[in-house]
Amino acid sequence: MSKKKQAQFGDMKVPASSLVNFDKDGWLTKQGGSVKTWNKRYFILKGRELYYYKTPKDTVFTGKIDIEPTSIVQAEPDVKKSPYVFSIATSHRVFFMFPDRQEEMKPWIDVIKKAISGGSSSGSSSTSRNETHSNGPSPDTPSSSSNKTTQSNTQHQQQSHSQQKFHPPAGPVGDMSPRDRLNLAKQAVSFLKDQDSKVLEFWNIWSESIPSREDLTAGSNIEFQVATTADMQKLTWRTSGPQNIFIQKMVDFFWNVGAPESEIDRLNDVGALINPLRIGSWIDMSAKGGMDGGWFFPEEMPFRRAIESADKGDAVERFISWAEAHDVKNIYAVGRDMGAAPPRQTELKFKVPGEDFLEQLNTALSAFSSFGFPPIPDNAMKILRDSRPDAQLAMSVITSAEGFVRLGLMAPNPRTETVLALCSMCGGNQDEMASFEASLGKDTPSFVEYQYLMKNFGYGVYKEGFDVVFHYIVGEEVA
Repeated sequence: MSKKKQAQFGDMKVPASSLVNFDKDGWLTKQGGSVKTWNKRYFILKGRELYYYKTPKDTVFTGKIDIEPTSIVQAEPDVKKSPYVFSIATSHRVFFMFPDRQEEMKPWIDVIKKAISGGSSSGSSSTSRNETHSNGPSPDTPSSSSNKTTQSNTQHQQQSHSQQKFHPPAGPVGDMSPRDRLNLAKQAVSFLKDQDSKVLEFWNIWSESIPSREDLTAGSNIEFQVATTADMQKLTWRTSGPQNIFIQKMVDFFWNVGAPESEIDRLNDVGALINPLRIGSWIDMSAKGGMDGGWFFPEEMPFRRAIESADKGDAVERFISWAEAHDVKNIYAVGRDMGAAPPRQTELKFKVPGEDFLEQLNTALSAFSSFGFPPIPDNAMKILRDSRPDAQLAMSVITSAEGFVRLGLMAPNPRTETVLALCSMCGGNQDEMASFEASLGKDTPSFVEYQYLMKNFGYGVYKEGFDVVFHYIVGEEVA
């Protein structure tokens, strides 16, 4: 079994500043792979590796083109985007890009041809990195000097983990934007206090990919959610909003963290099938270094249409049979992971049919047995039965081509005593949970999930077996 979940997005960390003695660097506008958008990127050619970044100060590259002895570079006069488009053809893909000025195209083609033939002109670039800055960097290039950045990083490294404590804001948390509250909640998580953590870096890359409030049109909004296990060893962060402002930044995020092109194509295919008005991205992380991410559509749709997003296999067939037998006609959210390696995981959420709590509970419990999951432990079951939620139960089912991955039963609006009892049962720190909730401006979760993760799907970084997860709807930013 592949350990894809363990820091699977950590291989992109090659700071642009570390690529010294390069052959050439500069700004080019590049066409995306499956989503044919054009984005300005900062390119650095070193040997036969052509890295590209969003800015020259990035520590994580957005992508890399491996130039091969059989690669071909040539001008592309028929591509209408610009008169200066050229292409690089490798055994995997053809890349299209262009410089700002005509006189910049031939030097790029020449140096790439030299790389193809095995030559190198390291350090002989006609434009140094500093000269490129002065000739007009991308508008989002940081304006601070590299010396200040280095000094700041050094200060972070010297600050010990024990010195980084959570400090609540001076004013009421409820007056803060949900985006700020999400950031505050991140500071309350113990394993996200290490400034050198790859997990923290992953969170930062994701948060920077969220569209701004200024991108919204009148009447639209961006929603923020977060979920944590009762022991706060694993968290899931979610954001969603209008498709037209989310899609490009989501795709950029997936490229940035190394998601495979085939899965970005799958996002396009499912999007064309469902055509959602709202879309979103999510990331998982754990104290053991687990990192994962993906997309979701938070819209109600027919079950049969949503299930098309899942990989075929025994789990999907059993899920379909159970859903038909229990009259599950619609789902209210579908999502998929964008990890670097299979098996791919698809999540469907739906409301449990039934006239009352007991009928819904019995239906949900039948899914645990039908899908091959162990029953909910007796102590958790007692807490669930005693809580008797006054709103409809829901379920989360995750499937893959290799079988069922995870199953969760979600009960809305848990009371404080329910949360405390579940924290105690799972070995959670009630004070830490209280600080986390305070940072969100919440007294209790929006719902609690009683979930089970199948063996071999924890990949050594996520807890397998039974667990309890608290979900919080942090709030909305409205235009």
